[in-house]
Amino acid sequence: MRLLLLNGPNINLLGQREPGLYGHQTLPDIETCLRDLARAAEVQLETFQSNFEGALVERVHEAMGSVDGILINAGAYTHTSIALRDALLGVAIPFVEVHLSNTHARETFRHHSYLADCALGVVCGFGAFSYTMAFDGLVNYLRGAKA
Repeated sequence: MRLLLLNGPNINLLGQREPGLYGHQTLPDIETCLRDLARAAEVQLETFQSNFEGALVERVHEAMGSVDGILINAGAYTHTSIALRDALLGVAIPFVEVHLSNTHARETFRHHSYLADCALGVVCGFGAFSYTMAFDGLVNYLRGAKA
């Protein structure tokens, strides 16, 4: 099984950017944790982060035919990017939307996601542990686990 972890704009600033909201863990910390989980689960994990919408769309396109599932924290593009939504729908790869903070407890403009209704699930509000929960959920889904 092969998974892709996609992170959008400003996720590269984790640990420095508003640590009271997003925590002190960095993106490399989160990637290391997920790589350890992937190794234990015998899953291949690729990672990609970009602050550019087009680069994220291109990476989704490249995943077609080579990736079984996607974990995505699209950052602010969650609330603005129809292009990213269309790319995810176009490649038809199951994906889970991930957020560190509870987007529903924040500014009103963050309450709407262009991805959520197409996602297998959405995990938000648990800090870096949101990624672990999303990873476990996606792997279980792809392995055919029944709830």
